[in-house]
Amino acid sequence: MHATDSGSPGSIDPATSPTAELPPGGPQSGGPRRGLVRRLYDWVIGWADTPYAVPVLFVLSFAESSFFPIPPDVLLIALCIGDVKKSYRFALWCSIASLLGGIAGYGIGMFLWEHVQQFFFDYVPGVNEHSYERVQGLYEEWDFAVVFAAGFTPIPYKVITITAGVFAINFPMFVLASLIGRSARFFLVAWLFRRFGPSIKDFIERRFALVTIGGTALLVGGFVAIKYLI
Repeated sequence: MHATDSGSPGSIDPATSPTAELPPGGPQSGGPRRGLVRRLYDWVIGWADTPYAVPVLFVLSFAESSFFPIPPDVLLIALCIGDVKKSYRFALWCSIASLLGGIAGYGIGMFLWEHVQQFFFDYVPGVNEHSYERVQGLYEEWDFAVVFAAGFTPIPYKVITITAGVFAINFPMFVLASLIGRSARFFLVAWLFRRFGPSIKDFIERRFALVTIGGTALLVGGFVAIKYLI
């Protein structure tokens, strides 16, 4: 398949992609909100065959870090399929934009949360009173690990970026953990495509979440071992 600078992917079946955080059962299952998420997914994928795919990837990566419900992986995968040789370039744009979006989310939490919290609770998937309170407790002991895990795994990163600002966790630490986690996630996708080609698509869509969670568990387990054994 010939690709332009923006990438020209093969077809991706949205119903099979766990990275899209979509509900099972089709676009209408679970009510209007889930149907909206499916339509947003289709809208995101629709950009892959346009000259604006890379700018949209940048904007999507930025927005997903604070409020947008569709992760940039879905468009990143589509672009990597279309032009494997540019996979690292696509991952770099994802990483930069996502870090900037994470910083914006931190700012929202620190300076605007009092005014916008009800909007996030009502309309942004993954952000609710329960997740908010849970994260507050995790930050007390595992601040770096929490931010890294959210950046690398399917845990909603937007929950972490906003609450990091609300609870005013150390900003340089937040930036470093976000940079490592987000870059590791996107460059892992890019590396898999460079190493195995488009044939790796099904594995990424069906098993990537388990791989990232397992990798994070090993990393955090290593930190715990160092803390208690040294």
